Amino acid sequence: MAIRSVDRTRKRVSFVILLVVSILWVVPIVWGFSTSFKTDNDIARNPISLIPETLSLQNYTELFTKVDTPVMRWMLNSFLIASSHTILYLVVASMAAYAFSVLKWKHKERLFWLVLSTTMIPAVINLVPLITMMIDTGWFGTWYALIIPGLGGVFGMFLLRQFFLGIPSELIDSAKIDGLGTFGIFSRIVMPLSKSAFLVTGLFAFLGSWNDYLWPLIVMTPADVSMQTLPVGLSKIASTYNYDYGLTMAAAILSIIPVIIVYAFTQDKIIEGVSRTGIK
Repeated sequence: MAIRSVDRTRKRVSFVILLVVSILWVVPIVWGFSTSFKTDNDIARNPISLIPETLSLQNYTELFTKVDTPVMRWMLNSFLIASSHTILYLVVASMAAYAFSVLKWKHKERLFWLVLSTTMIPAVINLVPLITMMIDTGWFGTWYALIIPGLGGVFGMFLLRQFFLGIPSELIDSAKIDGLGTFGIFSRIVMPLSKSAFLVTGLFAFLGSWNDYLWPLIVMTPADVSMQTLPVGLSKIASTYNYDYGLTMAAAILSIIPVIIVYAFTQDKIIEGVSRTGIK
């Protein structure tokens, strides 16, 4: 009985903690969503209210009609860049993960831990060398600089490797006996069994590219305004119209809607992929 009581207490404490964290995470989003539908007078009178006194689409109308803030173009740019980066990243990361998990070769483990140790290097240290490389290759101010450099990210490779390790070795051996080669095993056995892991890795890669701000801000400086990504465009709105909180919130809410939609349709697969990663 005492053990059951302790378990119930732990569950209740965990529930309370998760509830508090959820509220702290949701309230700012709800406030931003509410503020985006408020008029300037409503914001001035009661800025912390979660319910607009007057429901207005003025901020969204103004956001889409301003000539110097092509929001839809920025969203399209971010979507194309993030999608291209995600597809290429999945190709590179999955092949590297396959080599580090299924294939057998000398010093595999040592090299894997060496590659994994690079995650301890702060990303900001690479900014100057990357900028120099982009200038030398002629990619500075182009979308290539936003798509290509991040393809060497280790996190996705590590996530896929841990998932690949959970595939029974007997299945791989049977495929070899049936005559499948290295690429055949990867494409016909490993990939179909790892759909959820690919989905999780792809989502992380997409979100990382979609939300990236510092690198696009630096490398896309010479580019035209219409070539900018959404986070950089939102910073332009925030700096240009820094006292127009309704307009700023409307732009911020617009930027998270695609992410929420993607997660809403893929949450089951995401939970499955994360929960099964590393389980042999």
